[in-house]
Amino acid sequence: MYKLNNIGMPKGANRDRKRRGRGPASGQGKTGGRGHKGQKARSGGGVPPWFEGGQMPLNRRLPKRGFTNIFKQHFQVVNLDQLADRFAAGQAIDALALAEAGLIKHTDRPVKLLARGGIELQVRIEVDRASQAAIAAVEAAGGTVTLKQ
Repeated sequence: MYKLNNIGMPKGANRDRKRRGRGPASGQGKTGGRGHKGQKARSGGGVPPWFEGGQMPLNRRLPKRGFTNIFKQHFQVVNLDQLADRFAAGQAIDALALAEAGLIKHTDRPVKLLARGGIELQVRIEVDRASQAAIAAVEAAGGTVTLKQ
């Protein structure tokens, strides 16, 4: 029977490390698996994986295009059909409530409401952004959408 005091690694899980350069009987003696001479046989030797032997590297042969906009906002998207089965009518829905329902992961990042599906609940929603169709659908159901500014 397994208990906390007798749990161990399964048989074959741990192997002895290779003791290189410890004589011919080890099977890794003399050159220690490095072959004879050359750059890769030296201590600290070798070339990085992207090195192409002096040929002009791929990252310098190809043109550079585009840029990364450092001011781009990444929204967490929530659709109307996701709200229907997780919230009750008259409930206030904000980032904290959405995170507790498992619809978003981060309460400190902006949330955008989109209009996929429909909603019949009368709810108060507070988000950073919302599509016009989503606002119209919530207001048609008798709810309100407030946008943080």
